[in-house]
Amino acid sequence: MTKIRAAIVGYGNIGRFVLDALLEAPDMEVAGIVRRSLGNQPAELAPYKVVTDIAELGKVDVAILCTPTREVQVHAERYLAMGINTVDSFDIHTLIPALRADLGKVAREHGTVAIISAGWDPGSDSVVRTLMEAAAPKGITYTNFGPGMSMGHTVCVKSKAGVKDALSMTIPLGTGIHRRMVYVELLPGAKLDEVTAAIKADPYFASDETHVIEVESVDHVKDMGHGVQMTRKGVSGRTHSQRFDFSMTINNPALTAQILVGVARAAMRQQPGCYTMIEIPVIDLLPGDRDSHIAHLV
Repeated sequence: MTKIRAAIVGYGNIGRFVLDALLEAPDMEVAGIVRRSLGNQPAELAPYKVVTDIAELGKVDVAILCTPTREVQVHAERYLAMGINTVDSFDIHTLIPALRADLGKVAREHGTVAIISAGWDPGSDSVVRTLMEAAAPKGITYTNFGPGMSMGHTVCVKSKAGVKDALSMTIPLGTGIHRRMVYVELLPGAKLDEVTAAIKADPYFASDETHVIEVESVDHVKDMGHGVQMTRKGVSGRTHSQRFDFSMTINNPALTAQILVGVARAAMRQQPGCYTMIEIPVIDLLPGDRDSHIAHLV
């Protein structure tokens, strides 16, 4: 069996777990890791080729983008134009349609595939929401996150001037409303009120109640656990009071990584273009024979 050669682009919280997931995937192999710098390599990367440019890795079937959300588009456009499929966990919900349109144009032009926003939310939770809406077309779905660490929000805070380290916790208040508890470790001379203003003005935080708290050490309060509780109450046909619940408690980057690896596999099975997870067959996320999965899962 010819294995899918996957490159890991970025080696932060998600990249580390992507490596674990790739090593457990029977149909995939690590083509290498792309990092900004080659200094201070973690010991676990010794068996792999680590580069600053994906072109140095030779044949790559799919690039798994483990970069901050706001860097996804520039990486994806370049790799798609090079003939490499891409997957990412882009998580700014309101910007997904525009990203899909932009990457779709590049992918179709170069005969490649991009699957975007393929974490657990957006991503696998989007698939669950779609199924719930199919089961009850009229109704309301509430998605309540946490309590737990939001990676996208945390990376956003770390990018602000004056911030040495950060943790953004998502606290569910019910009916899809959330509070953001942001813990920051500041650089010398940084002013908490200025950092707070910059955080609250960012689109990641602008629509939520946000509290920014200075701490001596972010490491002392950090926990990568997270979770979600989704509820839909609606109507099937003309029958009211249908209710569906879905919940999970997870290690945030580990689940994101596992979904990304499944979607990287699925990217090899799609026609050129850009897709979100609700557009691809869920069976394409699984390794092995389709008929066997149907016999087992249906």
